[in-house]
Amino acid sequence: MDQNALKQAAAQAAIAYVPDNTIIGVGTGSTVNFFIAELAKIATRIKAAVSSSEASTKLLKEAGIEVLELNDAGTLSIYVDGADEITHHMHMIKGGGAALTREKIVAAASEKFVCIADQSKLVDVLGKFPLPVEVIPMARSYVARELVKLGGHPEWRMKDGKAVVTDNGNWILDVRGMAITNPVSVEVAINQIAGVVTNGLFARRGADVALLASPDGVRKLGA
Repeated sequence: MDQNALKQAAAQAAIAYVPDNTIIGVGTGSTVNFFIAELAKIATRIKAAVSSSEASTKLLKEAGIEVLELNDAGTLSIYVDGADEITHHMHMIKGGGAALTREKIVAAASEKFVCIADQSKLVDVLGKFPLPVEVIPMARSYVARELVKLGGHPEWRMKDGKAVVTDNGNWILDVRGMAITNPVSVEVAINQIAGVVTNGLFARRGADVALLASPDGVRKLGA
């Protein structure tokens, strides 16, 4: 199976976790795009969605699904999103698509977090995938120096020679070279650096369920 087939299998499996007549949270990324396509097939079963990015909002609206602001939605029944890495402890690195801050907010406001990914994203130790850190632009250099003190090698995320700008108007530092054996404490330490909006460690609020697709089927981790 190719990667797209695996992503679609994980997305299809997540539909079983979507409660009827509720407002759900929807993440960002290529695997989530497959989930939105599946969600479109049951659009009449849900009330609305809260999106973690402008890109997902556009796809949801095109699918005929009402998109609400989180402030107007209250607690969400479920949040479905992908991961760049995930461990058996359900700790994750996210933010490859630069939507980590809104993803973390929507996840925090949801009763259940369902992670959808292919089996290759399951790792023993986080950190091979560069850890994204969203920073206020004026703090980029300072934050980078502080991240070096923590043992990382931060790189300013660029695309086509220009800084990648998040939906919040901020920049991203990708931190390489960290084997993150205690993700909760690292998440807290980085978030305490002045100028950091948040980082891509989802450890304090990890996934409740992980649906990991492989050629042999979709493996479930968690409750």
